[in-house]
Order: sequence, then structure tokens, then C-alpha cells
Amino acid sequence: MTKALQAIRGMNDILPEQTPLWRYFEGTVAGLLDGYGYGQIRMPIVEFTELFKRSIGEVTDIVEKEMYTFEDRNGDSLTLRPEGTAACVRAVLEHGITGNGQPQKLWYIGPMFRHERPQKGRYRQFHQIGVEVFNLAGPDIDAELIALTWRLWGALGIRDAVTLELNSLGTTEARGRYRDALVAFLSARLEQLDEDSKRRLQSNPLRILDSKVPETQALLIDAPRLADYLDEESRVHFDGLKARLDAAGIPYVINPKLVRGLDYYSKTVFEWTTDKLGAQGTVCAGGRYDGLVEQMGGKPTPGVGFAMGIERLILLLETLGQVPASLARQVDVYLCAIGEEAELAALTLSEQLRDGLPSLRLQVNAGGGSFKSQFKKADKSGALFALVLGEDELAREVIGFKPLRDQGEQQQIAWAALADHLASALQA
Repeated sequence: MTKALQAIRGMNDILPEQTPLWRYFEGTVAGLLDGYGYGQIRMPIVEFTELFKRSIGEVTDIVEKEMYTFEDRNGDSLTLRPEGTAACVRAVLEHGITGNGQPQKLWYIGPMFRHERPQKGRYRQFHQIGVEVFNLAGPDIDAELIALTWRLWGALGIRDAVTLELNSLGTTEARGRYRDALVAFLSARLEQLDEDSKRRLQSNPLRILDSKVPETQALLIDAPRLADYLDEESRVHFDGLKARLDAAGIPYVINPKLVRGLDYYSKTVFEWTTDKLGAQGTVCAGGRYDGLVEQMGGKPTPGVGFAMGIERLILLLETLGQVPASLARQVDVYLCAIGEEAELAALTLSEQLRDGLPSLRLQVNAGGGSFKSQFKKADKSGALFALVLGEDELAREVIGFKPLRDQGEQQQIAWAALADHLASALQA
């Protein structure tokens, strides 16, 4: 037998009953970003592999293990983007968007790809909304990004379920000094490290700080602290950020082991985490990357941003019961038409209703059928009201109006009054 076609493991279809929640979430975020003065940018899904090697770092797990990389017909090495910041930086450099020194506040949305072990809240194709800001170096813009997300959690009804974790990685030079001290400390205890941490010791030792191995975490209790190696500039910047969050009443905790998994971060890093989703607790994360634009061939340009995982936040909304009840209904009104003449009139009448009520969700029966079968379809659609148009109604230029979700009686409404009657009924 021919093997049934199916989606690639870890790459999921989003079905019609799921998309209303996705659209609600995406629309809420887009409206919020519009209100803060951010402009949308759209980048390709595929980039040259070198972009991610130069930006993320060749010895990160993403580049070493997780990227979907292939050669095209020209022999070029291409990669499905594993994250959005590098692609956004490439775009602003290519088009000269940051070259005038003016602040640029951008956002994007779309799929990302990493070859990971699929599990709940962690997929090989996943979707992110990302925000990037260029040419602003102070802690005020860091605070704005965090305040923006805090406002979003409030709008979605999930503030009580998330925690803001903060840290500062300092400048490249300060982090280098800390890296040397950490490597010296761990090298003296090499036999106590788990195998993954031993591998990271020379390539990316800061990632050992967020190891999930209990024995390694116990060993790190006495390890050097990054905060003790911060330069004065980073310390002042971090104090400024905390002062602004305190003034805005945004709660946070300092997590000295928060380092993020990408090489380009410096100074501020942050994560919004939850304990409601099991192991996949990070729903939004980001930080400052002041050296990345220069590293990729541009002029020294401060940058800061974050990305949020749409799948995880959708899952959190569902877990907490914060899905608006209105999303369960995709149709407001179902129009039943019995007979060919009624079907012709129904097409005209439905388009007139859409002209008069642009937000009306109106489904017209297709495929004919008896009154009984059409009424079953109307009920199954989830509509609040059914409209019934048959020979008798056609002759008198009226339409039957039947509530489907309560015990209201069917009424006869003149065509000319139908739009106003529907508007009132839907607002009730």
C-alpha cells in the first residue's frame, strides 16, 4: 500500500477551529505595536547560511545541531531561518535603514525552523513575533520593550502566570574576563561535570550556567558570579533599567544564571517565564546586542529586541482559560434559501447585507437541500440567527428571522429593514 502523506514531524497544520485564536493573538500584538510606534518588516524565510554562523555563533547549539541547511542548484549553502534577529539586521544593513543614525523600531512575524526533538510547546517549525530597535543605547528603550510586553500580558489576561527574569551580561570585554574565571573554576572540577557541560567548557562555557543537570547546578553554587565582573558602564545601564521598571511597577527577579543561547547578546538580557507549561517555560525573551550590526559589517549601532513564541503563548491562553468566548463562533448569521429563485435573491440580499454591515459574518447555504437539511447546517455552523428565504417570503419581500441559541419565535422581517434588525439583534 502507498504510504499516507502526512506533515513532517514537528511541523504542524493549524486547523480552521484553531486559527481564530491565532488571529486574535496576532491582532492584539499588532495593535499594541502600532500604538507604540513600531513598523512591520517582512524578511525571507531562507537566508545564506553564513549569516547565522556569523551572528548566532558557530559553536552554539543552534548552528551546530539544529539548523535546516542545504545547497541550492547554484551550490550556495542556504538555511531556513532559526531566528529573526540576524535576518532583520541583514535587512536593515542591506537597505541602509539604520545608516542615518535615527532610531528604528521594527517588528516581524513568521515561522522559524530548528531541528529539535518535538514536544509540547517545542516544534521544528514554530512561529515568533519579534521586535528590534536600533540606534538607541540607553536603558529607557530596554524598559519600553519590557513595559510593552507587560501591557500585552495584561491585555491577554495572563499577567499572574508570567515572571520577568533579568540579568546583565556586560560588555564583550567584561564577559571575556568572566568567561576566563568560569573556565578556570570548572576546569578544576572537570570530573564533576556532565558530558554536555564538558563539551561546552571550551566552546561556550556560559551556557553551562543554565544546565538542567542537578549535579552541575549544585557545583555552580560556588562558581564566580557574572555580576562581580560587570564593567561600570553595564552596571549603570542595568541600574537604570531596574529603576525604570520599579517606577512603572513592573515586578522582576534577578537571575544571575540567565545568559541566553546566542552569542550576540550584551548588557541586558531578559526572559518572561511561566510555570504553567511544564518544561517549556520561556514564552518571551530578548536583550541587547550592541555589537551585532558592526559584527555583520555595519557601523557601530546599538540594538535591542525580543521574540515571543506564538505556540507557547496560545497554549498558555488555553491552559489558563483565557480564550475569549466569542472566538468559538465563526458565523453570526446563516441564510437558508429554498428553490432556485430564492437562491438568486439570497445572493443579492447577502451582498447588500455585507455592504451595510461590513463586520457581519454571514454564511449563505450552498449546495441546495431541503429546509430541514439547511436548518441543520445553520445550527451546526454555530450561528446565532438563521435567515429563511422561500417562495412565500420571496413573493412578499420578507425573510424569516429565527434565533438559534434561545427560544425566541421566528419573525418575518422586510428586506429593507433587515440590516437594521440584524445590527440590533447582534448587539443585544
